[in-house]
Amino acid sequence: MIVLAGGDLVLPDRILTNASLIVDGSRIAAIESTARVDSPDATIVDASDCYVVPGFVDVHVHGVEGHDTLDGGAAIAEIASRLPRYGVTAFCPTTVACAPAELRAVLAQVKAARVSRPPDSARVLPAHLESNFINPDYRGAQPADCLRVSIADREGPRAFTAREGEFTANDVLQVIRSARPDVGIVTLAPELPGGVELVRSLVTAGHLVSIGHTGATFDEAIAAIEAGATHATHLFNRMTPMGHRDPGVVGALLSRQDVVAELICDGHHVHPAMCRLAITAKGVDGVMAITDGTAGSGLSVGSTASLGGRRIRVTEHGAVLDEGTLAGSTLTMDRAFRTIVARFEFSIVEAATLCSMTPARQLGLAGFGFIAEGAVADLVVLDRGFRVVRTFIDGREVYRSGGVA
Repeated sequence: MIVLAGGDLVLPDRILTNASLIVDGSRIAAIESTARVDSPDATIVDASDCYVVPGFVDVHVHGVEGHDTLDGGAAIAEIASRLPRYGVTAFCPTTVACAPAELRAVLAQVKAARVSRPPDSARVLPAHLESNFINPDYRGAQPADCLRVSIADREGPRAFTAREGEFTANDVLQVIRSARPDVGIVTLAPELPGGVELVRSLVTAGHLVSIGHTGATFDEAIAAIEAGATHATHLFNRMTPMGHRDPGVVGALLSRQDVVAELICDGHHVHPAMCRLAITAKGVDGVMAITDGTAGSGLSVGSTASLGGRRIRVTEHGAVLDEGTLAGSTLTMDRAFRTIVARFEFSIVEAATLCSMTPARQLGLAGFGFIAEGAVADLVVLDRGFRVVRTFIDGREVYRSGGVA
């Protein structure tokens, strides 16, 4: 038994100050409104002058500290081992568009890490594929030669096939079909020929479909939502903007409460005023904080790393390709939490919802993302500057500031 004593507990609806959290095994056993808990069999963890929040869930992260999901080898395990120091207790390994063989290798790593979580590592959730089925005009740092947008009728109704290159989109879809449990989210552009049919097919197979990297009109985005898309990839970034006569993708996503939108919460990818607007419009239950973090996250400015095999350089505000294209972020979830409170001016409770509860709920993770009796004891202790002091997964300390637990 562990007692986190004397901290400010960030509950779903309020902060319980100078209180204690009792953890028995992998679950939260009790919440006490006192800083002192007499239990001779318990390990007491001093959480005074700190906040205790639910573990962060990042549904969109490509890498950290020099490791990218497409690096091969044990890349996923390496990323999982490093994320707890930033308060992440669960994450969706995220890939850029790639060839089928690379995707197959990543999903094999995801499966292995899900079956047997490495000690002191974040939970590996089913992957997020920023897939081959996005609009080339909105690809950003996605590799153009891996995108597949045209159609043939060879495999099922209006199946995607290759525009060019050595593999077809059906080859990619076959990899997804063969590894369904390890594919959680698929980002696609619904305006592509057959896009709405692909939304229906993926949703029927049990995947979350996310609208992103898209030049869709308002009506095309609404059609995808009606077909079952319930997720949006990094709202505002790489999609048609909102105008008062032409609402575009952004207008569609903001107007529908049945879609949960990702938001890169670094204050650079999206201006803080627009972040406030989006969160206010959809509520904290309709937006989730993400990092879109790359292998450059956690590295110093000027460092180089890779994103899907292409070199990126760490700048003050993110990561860029050699030609200067913005290529994801260098954000970490603890910094996202800090930014939501300090720059977006939301409460600590709201920040915890955006970073933990909403993504957990969107992924269907029952018992995760909040602090309550019976909930899974994935927890983060933050100091008053919202820096990570300790991280717990399944009630076990996996990170402590100054050294791994």
